[in-house]
Amino acid sequence: MRYRPLGRTGMMVSEIALGCEHFEGKDYDHIKGVFDEAFAQGINLFDMLNASPELRTHFAKAIGGKRDIAVIQGHIGSILKDGQYAMSNDFGQCKAAFEDMLVRLDTDYIDIGMLHFIDTDEDFNTVFNGELIEYAKELKAKGVIKAIGLDSHIPGIAKRAVETGLIDVVMFSINPAFDLLPGDIGIDDLFINEKHEAARQNHIDPDRMALYQLCERNGVGITVMKTYMAGQLLNAEQSPFGFALTPVQCIHYALTRPGVASAIIGCTTAAEIREAAAYNTASDSEKDFSAVFSKTFTAQGKCVYCNHCLPCPARIDIGLVNKYLDLAKTAETIPPTVTAHYNALPNHAGDCTACGACQTRCPFGVAVMERMQEAKKCFKR
Repeated sequence: MRYRPLGRTGMMVSEIALGCEHFEGKDYDHIKGVFDEAFAQGINLFDMLNASPELRTHFAKAIGGKRDIAVIQGHIGSILKDGQYAMSNDFGQCKAAFEDMLVRLDTDYIDIGMLHFIDTDEDFNTVFNGELIEYAKELKAKGVIKAIGLDSHIPGIAKRAVETGLIDVVMFSINPAFDLLPGDIGIDDLFINEKHEAARQNHIDPDRMALYQLCERNGVGITVMKTYMAGQLLNAEQSPFGFALTPVQCIHYALTRPGVASAIIGCTTAAEIREAAAYNTASDSEKDFSAVFSKTFTAQGKCVYCNHCLPCPARIDIGLVNKYLDLAKTAETIPPTVTAHYNALPNHAGDCTACGACQTRCPFGVAVMERMQEAKKCFKR
């Protein structure tokens, strides 16, 4: 398993995380088996939006003596109402549910306190102009949470939250299908294939890419939900593209977006954990998701960071160089973090020999050699 910095939080998280949303109805022994496999595969990030007291107790037992290595993403706003999961921005309800989470998980801190399901202007205004954001700030000041997070499906809302300077982590829905859709589309429409049909000739939505780039520049870590589009992308009949992707392709797509630290997978069996963890040993050809775009829209001249252009004889990670160049071009001055990430690459644009092999492989006609020269000029190496 590889690990990435979670933005500016100082935490290192596994590239693949376990989403615990779908354990309703599972007994402790089943959950323990999945958690054991997750730890065995090197997973250390666990998203726990569940409000069920029984499940929270099972999670605590399943983590056992590994609390020091488990990074828990817990949600402020996920509550239990009439015995069922519900969302709330009511301060009293959120506070009670969060305190119950600490007790049930048998811990005195939550690594990421995630302001839950902020998808509308009303949600945003209630949270950021009311008691909930002050509560989150207080929890962070006391060390009860290490970082303040927010989960959303709307890029404009998430972007506003990041711009407050208060958010350390964003949990956002990212996959090749969602990224083609207009940024203001609601969660209920994200799964309707007719919406995707209308968007097939689009490039990646600029609002979504702007959010990812903003997070990268500002040191805000992104954890990805809906990596498989709730499983639809893995099924040819349900996929909006008309063909199935593999788990490895979906995970690689998410992990190549700017700012992304970890792809959360909603596994309910040990086999599903192993299927996701196969990403760690997958070949470049197995990770390649370029067919998604070449079959759905024209992206001529635009790098989607798929690295279909590799291998490079100069060992340049062309997708990453292009990503950092795009990030540099979105700001008036190059953010120091972007320069630092570029400099940390083992090989740079200046190492390009202009052999042209990359351009013959690129499905989208990107002028790779010109971009390498641009990056060399931009980053001085």
